Amino acid sequence: MAEKVEDPSSQSFVRRHWEGYKEFWAERFSFLNNYSRFTKRDKPLPSWSSSDVEEFIASDPVHGPTLKAARKASNYGLVGSVIGAVSTAGVSWKYSKSLHGAGLSFLAGGVFGWTFGQEIANHSLQLYRLDTMAAQVKFMEWWEKKSEGRS
Repeated sequence: MAEKVEDPSSQSFVRRHWEGYKEFWAERFSFLNNYSRFTKRDKPLPSWSSSDVEEFIASDPVHGPTLKAARKASNYGLVGSVIGAVSTAGVSWKYSKSLHGAGLSFLAGGVFGWTFGQEIANHSLQLYRLDTMAAQVKFMEWWEKKSEGRS
């Protein structure tokens, strides 16, 4: 039996917006399909080292520099996380002397700091101009071939 397709004009306001919302986010999360062949394997890929990543960066003139910039951006996030966690926990401890409050501030500050660090990296390294997801998928494909000996 064929599925009944409603005319958009006959749908309720909420239904139309819900369908648009689902469509919008389905496009944004379609990148997860790129990773599923690497994450849902019978035999997982072996771990790689920094030298393997550097070898890929040197061997791929298109995606190598993008992957290098994305790796550098993680350092920005890490520094932001440390600064955010320590500073918010310190302020919380100074004014409240509450261990659980300082602990929660430490966690929240770490998350917020990571977010700010990633945003700073996004602008300073101009990651918004690069397709970092494609570079990561290319690296995974390269690593899959190399680890299986198909170089």
